[in-house]
Amino acid sequence: MSSVSKGIKKVEVGLKWDPSPLGSPPHDLDIIAATYLVDAPYDSPVYLVHFDSRAPDGTITLNRDSKTGQGFGFDEIMTLELDRLAAAYARVVVGVAIQPHTHEGEKVFGDIPNTAVRIRTGHTDLALNDLSAVSGSTAATIAEFTRNETGAWSFRELVRGFDADPTSFATVMGAAI
Repeated sequence: MSSVSKGIKKVEVGLKWDPSPLGSPPHDLDIIAATYLVDAPYDSPVYLVHFDSRAPDGTITLNRDSKTGQGFGFDEIMTLELDRLAAAYARVVVGVAIQPHTHEGEKVFGDIPNTAVRIRTGHTDLALNDLSAVSGSTAATIAEFTRNETGAWSFRELVRGFDADPTSFATVMGAAI
């Protein structure tokens, strides 16, 4: 029996890492999602969702924000309800950025032990990555979701490193490859 795929409807992005050593400034990693219009899928994002915001329509939400990595399992969680996203949007790019601490120098993913990203729909993992491929980067894209002409959303793992602070990363993370 064959069936027509209706695409991905709801996705959870989880991020975890080990806390910094006692007496050191905390490691603070953040999930960032950027939305792009149908007629400008590689231009500037229409809006961003990160540690201090949510989607205007409530379709992308940061459910849990960790500033230290302390806890069990995935400490930072973002939910994307792609099936509720307006038809004007054709692309969502998700990334991770390290918050800089100016008094201690720049950290890269290789400096932060046991970093992991999990992307899942329901109980099915779409991707699990330790970011070792971008260990020398301060930010990285991890996923791209695109809507096809029938309205169905698809997923592509997109691990690409950047040497950028969270603000500048947000402006370049959705650039065409």
